[in-house]
Amino acid sequence: MPTLNYTTTVPVARTVGEVQDMLARHGAAAVAVRYDAGRPVGVSFVLGTPHGQRSFTLPVDVDAVHRLLIAEGKAGRLKRAGTAKHTSPEHAARVAWRVLKDWLEAQLAIIDAQMATLDQVMLPYLHVDGDITLYQVYREREQHAIEGGEPQ
Repeated sequence: MPTLNYTTTVPVARTVGEVQDMLARHGAAAVAVRYDAGRPVGVSFVLGTPHGQRSFTLPVDVDAVHRLLIAEGKAGRLKRAGTAKHTSPEHAARVAWRVLKDWLEAQLAIIDAQMATLDQVMLPYLHVDGDITLYQVYREREQHAIEGGEPQ
């Protein structure tokens, strides 16, 4: 199955705006785009939870999507593969942001159906120590356990 949204032509700025709007409509008190070297790499937001205001960050790994598109193109799994159009870093950014938007849209549908709460769905992305997320802490502790060290 080809990579989701690999043919998108939607500009990153438009998708970022759609993501911000979805979060705001679902109760985010603040939404900010995170940048690295001038390119958007994630979105951070603040939600009211039963335990007060909490910060969350959804990352967008454009480099990972870029590597995937190149591999999928080489394997012949993308229609119109081999064109620079579908394997460029700029296109990878468009695809990565569309994938995040679609994921968020699906999660918000689950929340709207009252099958989960927003803070429950976003738990891995919860900031627990500055900009460190709960998922990052979990991964670090698991890695220490694998290596036989004591978790910090």
